[in-house]
Amino acid sequence: MSAYTSKTGVTSILKSFSSADRERAKAAAINKVRFATPKEKGLLESVRAAQGGNFHLVKEFSYYLLEADLDDDEVLQIMKDGRKIVHSLTPDFADVVEALLSFNWRKRCPEVVEAYTEFSIDIMVAHNTYIPIGLSKCIVHWIPGDLQAADWVNGCPAEGTRTELKTVHDILDRILTAVPMAFDVVIDVISAKFPYFKKPAHVTAGYLYNVLWLMEYKPMFEELVLQLVLQKLLILDVNAPRDEIVETDEEEDKMDEGGVFTIDDITSDTVVKQPEDSVVHPIGRTLDTCLSMLYTFVDSKTRILPDCSEGKRWAANRFFKTLLYIFDEVLLPSHNTHHVQFVIFHVCSIRSAYSEAFLSSLWLKVQNPNVSAIIRHAAVGYIASYLARAKFVPLSTIKLYLNELSNWANSYIGDSDQYSSQNGSLKANMVFFSVCQSIFYLIAFRAKDLTKDLHFLQLLPLSRIAMSHLNPLRYCLPAVATAFAGVTRTHQLAYCHTVLERNARRKLATVYGHDKAMPEETLETFFPFDPYLLKLSNKYIEPNYLVYKAHEMEESAATETFRRKRGDSEMVEEDDFILADKRQRMNELSKSQEFDKHFHFGTSPGFNS
Repeated sequence: MSAYTSKTGVTSILKSFSSADRERAKAAAINKVRFATPKEKGLLESVRAAQGGNFHLVKEFSYYLLEADLDDDEVLQIMKDGRKIVHSLTPDFADVVEALLSFNWRKRCPEVVEAYTEFSIDIMVAHNTYIPIGLSKCIVHWIPGDLQAADWVNGCPAEGTRTELKTVHDILDRILTAVPMAFDVVIDVISAKFPYFKKPAHVTAGYLYNVLWLMEYKPMFEELVLQLVLQKLLILDVNAPRDEIVETDEEEDKMDEGGVFTIDDITSDTVVKQPEDSVVHPIGRTLDTCLSMLYTFVDSKTRILPDCSEGKRWAANRFFKTLLYIFDEVLLPSHNTHHVQFVIFHVCSIRSAYSEAFLSSLWLKVQNPNVSAIIRHAAVGYIASYLARAKFVPLSTIKLYLNELSNWANSYIGDSDQYSSQNGSLKANMVFFSVCQSIFYLIAFRAKDLTKDLHFLQLLPLSRIAMSHLNPLRYCLPAVATAFAGVTRTHQLAYCHTVLERNARRKLATVYGHDKAMPEETLETFFPFDPYLLKLSNKYIEPNYLVYKAHEMEESAATETFRRKRGDSEMVEEDDFILADKRQRMNELSKSQEFDKHFHFGTSPGFNS
């Protein structure tokens, strides 16, 4: 007599078989024979036999668990048997333990779910080697199927899906509470199970939903999990560049306008509808959905209501400090990011105290000579872009940091004057040139507000900075230098056009004075808070985001609007202050490399026929 009763079917010998029925009947017969011994012996007898040296029954029972169609009563009995011998299930029995933990219990009755939970806790408490397997088998249920997009709209599960996931989180919560050693493993498991960045948007967003859910009932994971989440979102971000997002959206618009297809040409079954409130770029759409979820989460953690308790205030401040630490560790050193850094922008818009702490942290890094030049350069870029773009930053704060930046640059010039032999190259003075460009950028961008108090601008050492022997205007982005020169000349703050003209002549000498021209040295520019292109999550950014409007008295060369990324100054759409100077420089370089072909000896370049 067997230890467990399995489902069996009875087939009449008079019934005619199709080929498919015949194959199914054959497989059932094979399974019936194969599982006869495991069913008769059961888990307890198989383990006892293995302890005597015969592992054949245990191996057969492992196959039986993985392949047999077991009902709830059978699963319940097996789990109870497993708990009876849990201390005997040493690593030698890893296969059968993994098979037990691999049960798909989500559609089972509550009694089976409870029995599975108790066995999982017991086996991980008794043998910590099974902790990674147990956590992995639980967290794998967080991942939506590729075909379950209808159950996940903008990262939010359907009611039935959420009910199933609640059971998963209840089990995980009990495991983490009962097995303290699981804390060291759960982050590694979450990272290993994180979906590949090219997976459909609902898969990554659904997984992120569960990751954020974990922090709700286990806040001790906030720092590690948030750091992991931002690292994974950075992978999405760098694989969804701004130009690709704009290009795919434009192509979609052209297809819609072209009317290649009409609604009568295709049936409703073949129409694949994309969310109208998101971008077309597939990875960009995933990033958009995930950032929207993350903004909602950090908003709930950092927003302090007037009637909230002291404990809530303390928790909100602690969460912000954690986020600021993660920004320093993950976002600030990252290259070529586009949208993920707006997480800190959104959080700082919630409370002025957050904004002040963020700026203070960046400014301390800029002043610290022990911090690497690359980090200081990035910190200056964040200060300038943040002060220029954040509507919620008061003008007094902008003036404060303009004054700090100007004084720092002025002191740097004074120190360099004492050492006339100091290297004036871009590499040796990168932080200084970054600070100078930030000053020029801020004054040009916020000219409308700053010129209301000309006395303040007159007190800044702008003329000395712009015309110093280090010549910062030479290394700044040409559009920034030109816009700054226009504002300062209009309001008689400094006269920089002579320096710009001298730099232009030096550029010509560089291009035409050598057999092989080299590109002009220009500071690699990064304005992290350039215009936000993601549509779904933009509702969190747009109300607090300042779009550039040219000052009415600026020169026409500076009337384009800011939009800039590292190493690129290509003009895009209307909000692009940075002109297409890189394209122009590359064109000039390509022309100069054909010097011998077009120009000979004393022939003037302007008279080439």
